[in-house]
Amino acid sequence: MPVNPGGEPGRDEGGLPPVDIEIPDDARELEREVLAYHREQRALRRRARWDRVLGPLRGHGAILPLVASCVALSMLAGTLLSVFSISPASAPVLHSAGPASESAPAAGADGRSLLPNGTVLVGGKASPVQGLVSAVLALVPARCRCDQALQQLTAQAARARVRVFFVGTTNVMADVTHLARTDGQGTAVAVKDAGNVLGSAYHPAGLTIVLVRADASTTVHRNLNPGFQLEDQLRTLGAGAKSAAPEPGSAASVIPTPA
Repeated sequence: MPVNPGGEPGRDEGGLPPVDIEIPDDARELEREVLAYHREQRALRRRARWDRVLGPLRGHGAILPLVASCVALSMLAGTLLSVFSISPASAPVLHSAGPASESAPAAGADGRSLLPNGTVLVGGKASPVQGLVSAVLALVPARCRCDQALQQLTAQAARARVRVFFVGTTNVMADVTHLARTDGQGTAVAVKDAGNVLGSAYHPAGLTIVLVRADASTTVHRNLNPGFQLEDQLRTLGAGAKSAAPEPGSAASVIPTPA
């Protein structure tokens, strides 16, 4: 700053307005000004960093990210709505392509299960399972120990004039034949279920009794123990047998009704 040594105090020859300049004797008196200067510099640096980060989003650059976010949220909301709005009734049903099991019991018109399809050996001759109508089938398990229950079943069936079949698979057929002779009272007939048609259909547990009506509909009793009383139900099978003629060649046509 040019200064005229001969001029008036506090004025110069540079054309600048008069100023008062105070020069402190101790530099520590400028500490507050220095701190304020550093704060201002830090604020400027922070503002510059935010400008570099947010610069692309300012102006027209913020439209594309906003549109992309809205589209993503709309797709997510539509997916969740479709998932929660599907009811079990409207859900797709998967149909099995495999053939139906031959031993599965069919359903009758009244919802009761029917005898399954298949063949068994009655008296050494092949007979359709669905020919065992108007009868009671005793599915005898291995190591049965059910002599008393079979004797009671045979006695009740004889009084109700209903045929009795003792059914067993190949591995227990010797026991079934013996039980038919000892506990069958001369009326029970041993049936060999080599293909386990009835066992697969009714899943026996212990001594299992299948009551078969004239229309081939069935009622199952599992884990039968001595002391049971089925004579009333057996009489309904006998009443149906009187009104329904057995099919030629079926087991019912070759096995006489108990006297």
